[in-house]
Formats: sequence, structure tokens, C-alpha cells
Amino acid sequence: MRLAVSGTYSTGKTLTTMALSHYTGITRSAAMTMRELLPISVPGKTLEQCTGAEILMLITRRNQERAVSESHLGDTFISDGSSLHEWIYGTVRVLVGINPSATTSLANVERTPELEFFEDVITQLGVPAKQHAKAGYDAFVRLPIEFPMVDDGHRPVNERFRALADEMIQDEVDALGIPTITAGGSIEKRLETIAGHFDLPRVISIDEAVRRARADYDAIDTRGELERVQS
Repeated sequence: MRLAVSGTYSTGKTLTTMALSHYTGITRSAAMTMRELLPISVPGKTLEQCTGAEILMLITRRNQERAVSESHLGDTFISDGSSLHEWIYGTVRVLVGINPSATTSLANVERTPELEFFEDVITQLGVPAKQHAKAGYDAFVRLPIEFPMVDDGHRPVNERFRALADEMIQDEVDALGIPTITAGGSIEKRLETIAGHFDLPRVISIDEAVRRARADYDAIDTRGELERVQS
């Protein structure tokens, strides 16, 4: 099964997919993070400092990373996110601005020529993103918004952005006709729900899977983009 674990910013996709991979023995697929991509793509800039053109490049590059990772795993993997995610994040930026602040509302976003061109391009990027999702995933697991958003410089600080992205991702999955379940609650509850619904193998206990996933997660390099450039 090619399973995409979906959800907007700070819903726990990474930890959930790590734990699910340990629990089931199914390989996890993931793209490089923005923390990893920014220093090699736009050295010296944070995500908030990127232009529309640079954000489009990052979206394209991250989806390239995702497609390459998935292509090596055949018809069995657990994906941290999906091809729809970066495209939807870009699409929401048309509504809330390329770099929304915490106070940005839909009513005060200026329709600049840059934003209009950004909208034209992101609309076309949706064509391959949706085609990939339809052909590349057998099912989606949606993680609902249950945790506070982490303000770490590579996520937007606008909660409206977050809610819109969550809604739009699921709308697109539904429009594509891809089967979806929602798995909320604790990480242990999520694993029970997902593995039970899809009848996935269980190779270790849930407690051990979560322990290993937390160790993996704690080992992630969380330095900011500018720190990585300097080191």
C-alpha cells in the first residue's frame, strides 16, 4: 500500500510517520525539509524573506525530492505528506499573501502583479501535483489540527493560513476520489487507528514504535536556515 499521511502544519505528520514505519515495518518516504532546502537553494535567506519566484522554486524542488524518494520504494511506502501539500501551501499564499504575518487577513492582501503571476504559475503546478497524487497514492490518512503551531521560521505564523491549507488539502483529496480516514488523538491512538483500518502488519509493540520514533525525531537537525549556511 502507498499511504500518504496528510495534514497541515504542526499536525504531527513527521512523528506519526516515523512511528507508523517502525510499528508496521513499512518504509517511510519523505522530502527534504525547508530547513534543509533553503541553505542550498537560497543561501542567506529565511522562508519569510523569499520572493514569490523563490518560493515557487522551493515548491518545485521539494516535490522533486518527494517523487524521487517514492520512485525507489515501489508500491509499498508511508509518505510524510504528499505531492498536494507544497502546491496547496503555495495556493493558500495567493489568498493570504506570499509571506503572511500573524495579523494578515483575507481582506487586506494586496493583489500585486507579483501575486497575480504567482497565482498563474501555482495553478499550473497543481496539474502535475494532482496527477501524481491520483496515480501515486492508494489512500490518505488525515491528521486533524490538534496541536499549537510551531513558530520555527519555516512555517507561516498565520493561523488562517493553517486552517485554509487543512481544508483545501482534504478538498483536493476528496475531489480526486482517493480513500481517506481521519486519525486523531495521541500518537498511540493514531497508530491503532491507521494500522487497524488498513490491516497493516505489526512488527513491534506500539510503545516501542513510539519510543524509537521519538528518538528519531529528537535527532533531527533543527538549526535554522541561517545557522546552516554559516556552519
